[in-house]
Amino acid sequence: MKIQSGDQAPLFSLMTSSDIGKTPDDFGMSTLSLEDFRGEQNVVLLFFPAAYAPPCTQEMCSATAKLSDFASLNAAVIGVSVDNPFAQKAWAEEEGIKVPILSDYRREVIEAYGVVLPDLIGLGPGAQRAAFVIDKQGIVRYAEITETPLDMPDMAAIRTCLESLN
Repeated sequence: MKIQSGDQAPLFSLMTSSDIGKTPDDFGMSTLSLEDFRGEQNVVLLFFPAAYAPPCTQEMCSATAKLSDFASLNAAVIGVSVDNPFAQKAWAEEEGIKVPILSDYRREVIEAYGVVLPDLIGLGPGAQRAAFVIDKQGIVRYAEITETPLDMPDMAAIRTCLESLN
């Protein structure tokens, strides 16, 4: 089932190499939960197909450039892909991506949000490119799943939604 505006956002807790998560384990990985933002910040949740793919690099670098803009609207930005967290970490460091990237390696969150791309260039299921704005109470206020993995989310519409929440 695809998540729509007005729905309660499915909760999740995923691994990340970002320093925004809980205390890192022996491998430098920590967990980040949607619940961590409840009552504190709105969340811009960006699903993308794959680390190292040029369109995904473009999207996450663009989101990185807008981080202070999102922060001024009291919003945290989180990226999610099905890549393993070690590949995500290497990619983020290589590209200068500062958006926390979460690993949905088991594909549970893409299922919960209804954003499964059935076959990513012959590699099996991945994440569709999608964007959700989740308010401080955990309600989805904006939901967009792009037509193709090459299409980018509408950042102007996301900003407008965030402005309406403040």
